[in-house]
Amino acid sequence: MDKTYINVIKEVDFKEPVFIEALPGIGHVGKLVAEHIIHELEAEKFAELYSPSFPPQVFVNEDGTIEPMKNEFYALKAEDGQDYIILVGNTQGLSPEGQHEVCGMILDFVESFGVKQMYTLGGLGTGQPIEKSKVFGAATSKELAEMLKENNVTLRSADGGIIGASGLLLGMGMLRGMNGACLMGETPGYFIDAEASKAVLKVLLDILGMKVNVARLEERAEETRKMISKAQQMEREMAERMHIAPGEEDLRYIG
Repeated sequence: MDKTYINVIKEVDFKEPVFIEALPGIGHVGKLVAEHIIHELEAEKFAELYSPSFPPQVFVNEDGTIEPMKNEFYALKAEDGQDYIILVGNTQGLSPEGQHEVCGMILDFVESFGVKQMYTLGGLGTGQPIEKSKVFGAATSKELAEMLKENNVTLRSADGGIIGASGLLLGMGMLRGMNGACLMGETPGYFIDAEASKAVLKVLLDILGMKVNVARLEERAEETRKMISKAQQMEREMAERMHIAPGEEDLRYIG
C-alpha cells in the first residue's frame, strides 16, 4: 500500500447527513459511544479507509483471524428521518502528516454526501480519579458553543487544544464551511472509561434527539478493554523490536 484509499462496500443514498467521528483516543470514550450507537441502532458499514500512515501491525481476534488497521464508515437512518455517517476504527494516523492526509480524505468523502455538520467525540484526560465525569466541549461558532452550554456541556477553556482527529477534523472542516462541535468526556485516561462514555452519550443523544438504550454500554466497554489489552501488548513487543519507547510519536490515544 503506497497511498491512503477508501474502499466503498455499498452505495448509500444520504440526505444531508450529520457526521459523527469517534476514532480511538483517551479512555476510548468517543469510540465506545459511537460503537454503542452503531450496535444498538444497527447502523450498516458502507466503506473502509486504509492508509500507510497507520501503524505497521494487525490485530489478532479471539478466533485466530487477523484484522487490519482501518477506519470504518457506517450509515444510519434514524427514526426521526435524520441521516448519519458514523466513523469508527482501530487507529489514527501515526504522524502529523499522516493525520492531515487521512483527515483530508475523510472530509472529502463525507462532503461528497452533503455533510455540513459534524460532531467529534473523545476524552479529556485528567490523570486523576474522578467522582463524576463532566462533558467538556468546543465548537466552530459562538452559536454552537451556546447550544453546548444549554445541554450542560462545560466549554473547553483556552489553556488547551484538541489533539488528533477529533480536533483536526473540526478545524479542517470549518475551512470548508462545515459547522461542528467536539464533546469530550472527563476521564482519568488510563483505562477504558464507560462512565465518561455514558456522560458523552447522554449529551449527544439530547443534542441530536436520538433514542438509544445505554444499559449495555458497560458490557461493550469490557469487550473493548480486552481488545486494547491485546493491542498494547503488540505495541510493547513492536517497540522492543524497533528499540523505541512504547507510545513514542503515537497519536492513537490522543483526543
